[in-house]
Amino acid sequence: MRATVKYRLIFLVLMLCCFALGVQLTPESLMSDADKLSLSIISALYFVLLPLCYWYCIIKIGGQKLWKMLVILSLSSLVARLSFPAEIAHYFEFIAWIRYPIIAVLLVIQLYLIVSVARGLLKVRKLKGDPRVGAVETYRDGDDKSLTLALIMASEATNWFYSIPWFSRNHPPAIANINLVSATRWHVWLMLIGYISASSLSYVLLASWSEWVAIIVSSIIAYTLMSMVANHRLARYYSLYLIRDNLVINNSLWGFMVINIADIASVDIQESTELNKDELETIIIGRGLSNITITLSRPVIYHGGMGQLPEPMKKVHLSVDEPQRFIKALNKSNISVAA
Repeated sequence: MRATVKYRLIFLVLMLCCFALGVQLTPESLMSDADKLSLSIISALYFVLLPLCYWYCIIKIGGQKLWKMLVILSLSSLVARLSFPAEIAHYFEFIAWIRYPIIAVLLVIQLYLIVSVARGLLKVRKLKGDPRVGAVETYRDGDDKSLTLALIMASEATNWFYSIPWFSRNHPPAIANINLVSATRWHVWLMLIGYISASSLSYVLLASWSEWVAIIVSSIIAYTLMSMVANHRLARYYSLYLIRDNLVINNSLWGFMVINIADIASVDIQESTELNKDELETIIIGRGLSNITITLSRPVIYHGGMGQLPEPMKKVHLSVDEPQRFIKALNKSNISVAA
């Protein structure tokens, strides 16, 4: 597990524990000094500990933008507004009021971005291959926010594109396959059975309370089956391929890289070796020992979290099934290969 993913999970667990304990231990009123002390400690957890941990785990280690601190501060304020005693909770009433001007400003910005991104996506609608690749090509050197929104808009098309074989019939062939768990048959069947069970169980549990809610929740869960199929087909058949002037690396649907051929400094084929997963600007993709190393002349973004967690990478280690076939395909692109 890479350091950035590890720290995200650490923060997620810490946040859930802090909020769960805070809600359970928050006094209903401030009748005694013990109640005031308890509330002070909980406030310190919400507004000191969690923001500091968020800054370190997500912003510093994960390389995210500083403005994202607003996410944890807003979430802490919302939990405080809903759980703190009435005489304190009203100080967080601003959360209910300021959301309207913020939403209005964000809507204006988002509408502008949606229009510009939609126009950009229309330009690449006839290009072959993953719709996300066209989005990256269009906004690779542009605004990060536009690229993020473009990837969000392209994600639904990507699910349909890979889940139905007819849509991807003209997809560029793979030059090799990354050894991914999601490419195995047992994994996709296990996930499908799990999601069908979860959809059925949610309906049974919610039907007695509200049949409409039960139908909506179970339908949303069932709809993700398409994503599971797309995830499997992408990992099994299209994890590595060349399209136009790019090498596309798919770590299933979760993350991908679009590397311009000109940005590849060298490709090393080596005996399978254990690598340091915490090395900066380095990513390891594939289960088992890595046997291919791609060195880049400049940082290239790895779009993790289905495109919503961008990270710059200068070195990519891959565990592929046919390294020689991979090298042969890259040699045709005039890339320096070291054995």
